[in-house]
Amino acid sequence: MGIVIETFIWEPSSSVFIFIFFSSFLLLSLFPFYLSKHAPTTKSSSLSDHPFSSSSPRFQLYFLLLYSLASVLDGLWLVYGEFELVYYGINKEDTVTFMLIGFGAALFVGSLLGLVSDLIGRKKTCLVFFILHLIVGIWKMVAPSPSFWVANLCLSLATSIFSFSFETWAVVEHDKVDSKPGHRQDILNETFWLMTFFESASLIGSQVIGNWMVGGNLEKGIGSPSIAATLLAILGIACMSRHYDGTTKIMTFKDYRMSFSVYILGDRRIWLLACAQACLHFSIAVFWILWAPTLADGREAFLGLIYPCLLGARMLGSTVFPWLINASLRTEDCLTCAFVVQALLLSIIAYDYEEIGVLVTQFSLYHACIGLILPLLARLRTMYVPNELRGGMISLSLAPANAAILFILMQRGYYRTIENSTMIAFAAVGLFMAAGCMYVLKREAFKEDMKEEPISTFKD
Repeated sequence: MGIVIETFIWEPSSSVFIFIFFSSFLLLSLFPFYLSKHAPTTKSSSLSDHPFSSSSPRFQLYFLLLYSLASVLDGLWLVYGEFELVYYGINKEDTVTFMLIGFGAALFVGSLLGLVSDLIGRKKTCLVFFILHLIVGIWKMVAPSPSFWVANLCLSLATSIFSFSFETWAVVEHDKVDSKPGHRQDILNETFWLMTFFESASLIGSQVIGNWMVGGNLEKGIGSPSIAATLLAILGIACMSRHYDGTTKIMTFKDYRMSFSVYILGDRRIWLLACAQACLHFSIAVFWILWAPTLADGREAFLGLIYPCLLGARMLGSTVFPWLINASLRTEDCLTCAFVVQALLLSIIAYDYEEIGVLVTQFSLYHACIGLILPLLARLRTMYVPNELRGGMISLSLAPANAAILFILMQRGYYRTIENSTMIAFAAVGLFMAAGCMYVLKREAFKEDMKEEPISTFKD
């Protein structure tokens, strides 16, 4: 008599998605009521209270649509890439090699693209993002057995451009529209958290598009996402070319180098901010490399259902941002707490073997913190980094993180000298360092505020 062993495949409950959706909806719908009752009158009023110029909301809508389109493109290859490697029979060693090529390109070329973007124009760099995706899409359609290192090279450069170009473009364009500091900061705050919200929603949409186009027939459907990516890239190029403005004023290389040395390299506060950005980037990269092996450690789970759950948590975290910035809390304090929570979560994941449900909960909390941290960091960059140098600062700050990822990938993938838990522990240590940077940054900002305060005179 044979023994039948039933296998259990874990999947998140539908109530989890309902909870994330309604929580996000409630936070967004109740925020105007909270703001009308608790926002101080001396502060800059909310976005809805400002008499916007007609061009400001139009550009914001146009920008968010383009940003969502770019996020779908980026997410389509993220979801489809691993499936494609398995379909063509690529082994683990070759997969590690392709990852090394990608992070190497991001380190040695991508780190300089921010500087180039500041010099040639941010919108041109955004256009290059869509062109790179168009090249990859056509390459995969034409080549019967595509060369993955070429695709990885282009996609890594596109991801590097995505990390800074759209944000810098939005900030510069909003400066052209609004000259009032309070008005400008309000609309930028709204744009920052909407970018995180729309990016997460677009990444979920890219998964839906990829699954729908591949379908059940792998032989016929394996090239369909490439067609979709090509069409989306053409649409993005057409939209950007139609509204292209070539009159943007840029600095010469000599002026840019002098300004960068003074305002970026010579400012301790920006060094602290860059260190925090690098630590966050490193932890996110480590998470996406190891999240599937950590969950499937001798167990089975529907990763395709867990993935949108994590991105939904990130959307939920971004909706907390407008509540915090209108409360009496410093941005550095919020970031310190969020980094500490992330670090503690990764520390538990690294050294404690847990059930899948508990791990998914911790992963979701981690991504909720990311949804809050990303707009907060963008807000700090607006406070400390000049717009003309913003792209270079962001891209150079990611260079140490890419170098660290290259190192641990070689140690883990080739030499087998470290374990997955060690990589996660490194990411946790980096987040603790980021929290320390935010604490020191708060003290530095406090010192600067004290210097700027006028000295009071004593009365007789």
